Amino acid sequence: MSTQHSELRVGMVGYEFMGAAHSQAWRTVNRVFELPARVRMATICGRDAGKVASAADRLGWDAYTTDWRDLVASDDIDVVDICTPGDSHAQIALAALAAGKHVICEKPLANTVAEAREMTAVAATARAAGVRSMCGFNYRRVPAVALMRQFVAEGRLGVLRHVRAAYLQDWIVDPQFPLVWRLQRDRAGSGALGDIGAHIIDLTQYVTGQRITGVSAVTETFVRERPLPGGSSGLAAQADGDGRATGTVTVDDAAVFVARLDDGALATYEASRFATGRKNALRVEINGSLGTVAFDLERLNELEFYDASRPTVEQGFSRILVTEGEHPYLSAWWPPGHIIGYEHSFTHQMRDFVEAVATGVDPTPSFTDALQVQLVLDAVTRSAELGSRWTEVEPALTALAV
Repeated sequence: MSTQHSELRVGMVGYEFMGAAHSQAWRTVNRVFELPARVRMATICGRDAGKVASAADRLGWDAYTTDWRDLVASDDIDVVDICTPGDSHAQIALAALAAGKHVICEKPLANTVAEAREMTAVAATARAAGVRSMCGFNYRRVPAVALMRQFVAEGRLGVLRHVRAAYLQDWIVDPQFPLVWRLQRDRAGSGALGDIGAHIIDLTQYVTGQRITGVSAVTETFVRERPLPGGSSGLAAQADGDGRATGTVTVDDAAVFVARLDDGALATYEASRFATGRKNALRVEINGSLGTVAFDLERLNELEFYDASRPTVEQGFSRILVTEGEHPYLSAWWPPGHIIGYEHSFTHQMRDFVEAVATGVDPTPSFTDALQVQLVLDAVTRSAELGSRWTEVEPALTALAV
């Protein structure tokens, strides 16, 4: 397959929360950024013909189908964008790569290490034929996070000592919230750990440039039986009206673990969907020998920075408003001080993906990067099952060699 494209015809599988976010990004990316290829939103796929037809019209897709196999096999598709629950990621991605389609897959990459390992191995083979693949960890593309990584890489923090990360939500606090797919292990793989914990695992490894090497973890399921859903299976689902039929929650509601990074830093992680009052609260702080940097998603356009090299009388946390044209991604947007939002991280993600595919380079995070996150998720799960026993995390490249 040629690595040069003037147009990328995208087929997307899934149309709910992530499908809508990705659609917004595909619609926007060429209108904001100067790119070597133009995107065409060719086909969207979903199982319900009525719903996917409505989604195609609402979200801006040229056509729709109810069978992802038809989409993958189509000669009119160059890119397959996977926005489905985790239980179908591997099947769709493997078929798409085999068909020579570039693939972007939502996180976490798969439901198991075995699936992620196979996907990564097949992606490596496809790469030799010019077929590109990427996992969708969108928070890497928040400008303040990219600046945070830049500070660490430039040595502004010195030797890293501590990493602390938390991602907190509360959308299932009500025990009457229904048993949607995200609460079923066979569909989602895990609960808060894989859904939101995967984000802070990837984000901290990305920002620090270090790998998590070992963990000690606890997990908890606070509500173990829930009403069966009546209609929508998304985040705003409602219980079955009869109020009687229930099912078992088979994933964690919260996960907490301590970790060590490969250069010796100590780290703490918390992922919970039971943090009452917290809607989408992600915070990461990194302490080094020369300073500290912190990011809070609820203040997405800001970065906190403490420079310990300054004179004592001048020391204190500075608030950096990350809206300057010199900041990552922001030259394409608005004048300084005009803030951006959550949806922009997806536009930036598609910008990087399109540029990489069109110019024949490998986009990041790669499937190998995503496999590394999967290995951490697996180690956390095993540690919790073993009474918080310290559990080593296998390096992704070693896992691929098995």
